[in-house]
Amino acid sequence: MFIATTISASFSPMGIVKTPNCRTPPVVGVWAEVFPPFLPKEMEKIKDPFARRLASRIERLPVELSISNTCVMSSCVKPKIKDTDNPLVLLHGFDSSCLEWRYTLPLLEQAGFETWAVDILGWGFSNLEKLPLCNVESKRDHLYQFWKSYIGKPMLLVGPSLGAAVAIDFAVNHPEAVDKLILLDASVYAEGTGSLSRLPKFVAYAGVSVLKSLPLRLYATSLTFNSLPFNTCLDWTRIGRLHCLLPWWEDATVDFMNSGGFNVTSQINQVLNKTLIIWGEDDQIIDSKLAVQLHCELPNAIIRQIPKCGHLPHVEKPDDVANLIKDFIETKNVPVFLKKEEKVLVPQFE
Repeated sequence: MFIATTISASFSPMGIVKTPNCRTPPVVGVWAEVFPPFLPKEMEKIKDPFARRLASRIERLPVELSISNTCVMSSCVKPKIKDTDNPLVLLHGFDSSCLEWRYTLPLLEQAGFETWAVDILGWGFSNLEKLPLCNVESKRDHLYQFWKSYIGKPMLLVGPSLGAAVAIDFAVNHPEAVDKLILLDASVYAEGTGSLSRLPKFVAYAGVSVLKSLPLRLYATSLTFNSLPFNTCLDWTRIGRLHCLLPWWEDATVDFMNSGGFNVTSQINQVLNKTLIIWGEDDQIIDSKLAVQLHCELPNAIIRQIPKCGHLPHVEKPDDVANLIKDFIETKNVPVFLKKEEKVLVPQFE
């Protein structure tokens, strides 16, 4: 294990990085944090105190996959609060990890919600030394077996970006496990991995090697978020690619690419769960017109837009996302089948 000293503070991440004279958050308390030994040693280079704190909470739990008869030590962040109501289960986006939730998860816990952050099979920090299949069916089976083993009650499933496709696919196939859906800047209209699924393996491996590269990830981070200072962009890039440094990451990613990936377009209108769609109005990755299309096609949805926000609102605007989730959960007896003129609802933020 390796130990790092971090600084505790309560702040809005984007608020701090945009303040020229505030390079580090104000000191509230200092203590030693112990990171789990399975995290790459590059975790030591990450400066973000929220990422460091959440990383120290990552655990691996055994999950028996029914499809491949394989036991996977699956990475997740367990809740501090055990509640009788439906728990929140936070997924992440394509080729990412539970560290996406470093800012919003603590806010949801502060609001009193039982909150899990679960790494999708093939990504994150699970032990895949005995590599299972990492196709759509295996990812679904892994989440279901995780839910059955450790949660066991209908959940509020939260999916950002491609995680929204994972959530929709799961809700349609296992409706008994899902109470409500929350989708953030949902990537649900792509037709899987497309032509990438037909690449020869040696070409696919070359491609994922580039995908892991720091320059490409740095460029992707700059597109994803609005006006990040370079040092913050670099730190967030290191957080986003940390899981890529595990020895099985390339094999798992190529297996997913060759499998064809998620194509949930035909499943969208089968989702009967009450659904909250959250969208950053400045998303440079997915056209906001698709947010409106998704809202129209989901039978039971409301939509909320966050101004001055890019593709990952839970990273860029955690306070707004936590408040929207809280309001969605706590609002009772409000009809969700809206009239056509009420289709796009935009909240006012200061």
